[in-house]
Amino acid sequence: MVGRAMWRAGLLALALVGTAPAEAAPAPELDRAIDPCTDFYQFACNKWIAANPIPADRSRWTRFDALAQETQESLHKLLDEAVAHPTDESRKIATYYGACMDRSAIEQAGLRPLQAELDRIDALDGKAGLPLLLAHLHAIGVNAFFDFESGPDDEDSEREIAQLVQGGLGLPDRDYYFRADADSVALREAYRAHVAAMLSLSGMAKRASDQAAAAILSLETALAKASLTRVERRDPHAVYHLQTLAALSHLAPGFDWAGYFKASGAPGFDRLNVAEPGFVSGFDAVLTEIPLDSIKLYLRWQLLDRFAGTLPAAFVTENFEFSGKRLQGQAEIAPQWRRCVASTDKALGEALGKLYVAHYVVPGTKDRIEQLIADLRTAFAQDIATLPWMGDETRRRAYAKLDAMAEKIAFPAHWRDYTGLEVKPGDALGNVTRAAAFETRRELGKIGGLVDHGEWHMTPPTINAYYSREENSINFPAGILQLPFFGADRDDVANYGAIGGVIGHEMTHGFDDAGRHFGPHGVLTEWWTHDDEAGFLERSQCFVDQYSKYKVNGDAAVNGRLTLGENTADNGGLRVALKALAVHLGGKKSADIDGMSTQQRFFVSFAQLWCGDIRPQAAVKQVLTDPHSPAPVRVNATLSNMPEFAAAFHCTAGAPMVPKQACRVW
Repeated sequence: MVGRAMWRAGLLALALVGTAPAEAAPAPELDRAIDPCTDFYQFACNKWIAANPIPADRSRWTRFDALAQETQESLHKLLDEAVAHPTDESRKIATYYGACMDRSAIEQAGLRPLQAELDRIDALDGKAGLPLLLAHLHAIGVNAFFDFESGPDDEDSEREIAQLVQGGLGLPDRDYYFRADADSVALREAYRAHVAAMLSLSGMAKRASDQAAAAILSLETALAKASLTRVERRDPHAVYHLQTLAALSHLAPGFDWAGYFKASGAPGFDRLNVAEPGFVSGFDAVLTEIPLDSIKLYLRWQLLDRFAGTLPAAFVTENFEFSGKRLQGQAEIAPQWRRCVASTDKALGEALGKLYVAHYVVPGTKDRIEQLIADLRTAFAQDIATLPWMGDETRRRAYAKLDAMAEKIAFPAHWRDYTGLEVKPGDALGNVTRAAAFETRRELGKIGGLVDHGEWHMTPPTINAYYSREENSINFPAGILQLPFFGADRDDVANYGAIGGVIGHEMTHGFDDAGRHFGPHGVLTEWWTHDDEAGFLERSQCFVDQYSKYKVNGDAAVNGRLTLGENTADNGGLRVALKALAVHLGGKKSADIDGMSTQQRFFVSFAQLWCGDIRPQAAVKQVLTDPHSPAPVRVNATLSNMPEFAAAFHCTAGAPMVPKQACRVW
């Protein structure tokens, strides 16, 4: 489950490692056999999709993924060079990467690197010892039962507090445990068989592993039943409950919370956010009702699942068969070097990012993006000024939030210090556990302190962007500040349609169904008048109804409520980006290029960001778990809500891209 300590709304569900600036491929050719007023996504993307089939080791293939692969290849070269010629600055990432790539050492070691952890679980002789064991497992990154973390206090956004968040599930989402259709039932059986296979690989007899897997699935189902849905968790009020330790102990009296917090190494505190109190009560019921032996089996499974990628090949293969092939439709596993680049980025992201920035970030990029953001700010203010449903009092407060919105571009002003992280040659699994423990100590060490507004929550090579509602900030890593999003020498119109739309998207998150609950300084506060809130909710419902009509893979419906925030950001962000283009042009006309007008090029550049294809299994998973709508929906639904689009492509009333009722909030 995703934690809530620092709430971030991003452009994508997954952060993708970015690429080095390179000679960019030309923009995809348009499919002029398709009427743009019928299906603009196909018009913009058909030819790119036909020329770029999904690779065997991928569950999807988009322009984002193509860019990410180029980056991984660039980072691969940097890491290979660091391994061959380590410097004081690169030695730690070289050692980590080198150990990850040493499959021979991993095979020879077998389960020995994990044996101490397995023995620790086996030695648990009573439920009273669980708090200390869980504190240790959480420290090394094992997501058992719940998450304990730090994050800004929603009522005092300058202060970091302790946060307790639901977790502990092995399937992608709590709803996977309850869906009754035939495919979902079959998937749960495949999951049970996968858990049994992993336990067998760890030395358990087959009959015992089958029984254990059934017990584990039962335990996880009980946790899932107590968990909030993803839609429920979108409401910030639903996941903010500041409580005393005494109140927490009342919710779950069967667990020694004081002992757990002390063993975690967190600084002392007397209050914390219990994000989902009902889940904590459900966790207590699990502890009471589930036998100790089943709890130990569950912990063993959680441990194996967490470190499967760093264990011998039999574990890697079994993990891929379920998580890659069954869940997402991949035909082949990604090569070892790609998995090790990703692992290095996760463990030592700013050390690797610093190397990336030194080699690949183009001078002057930050200045250009700052100007784009300035134009978007002006355009957003113009948008607020003209909203017919917003009254003057709320409008003044909206201006205040926009004015206070901070921005971070490309890379941190101060790099993270990894001096305290020990990395050893030939010890891949040990490096992973020590890196996780290092990060846990860093995160928990924030509790009681002030929020560091200079901290980033994505690494510099990442192709993504995010909005932080607690910081009221928009953030754009270096990876996304290149083609096809931004090009220093590209037509400005295309830049405003692409990276301009991204900037507008993140800005609009500050005013979506979740972000709107926070004031200019990230404090949870209701700054809307009653009438304006009612107007907002009425217009938001239009998006919910519109997007819920779309389906993927035949019958998997988009969840208009789950995707509301991202849909609001797509629609508002692109509208603001178009206004920003007008600000930039200052009344001057932009010449037609390749027979396309200014607005036509703007809309094409936006749409072609999302060109791509996805496997059926991954498409189903997306609509169940992802707050972002599928790519064709993001393009067609957004553009169909813009009269400027219909005018640009001369679409007439009644065309599929011109609905009878267009939706608009911002």
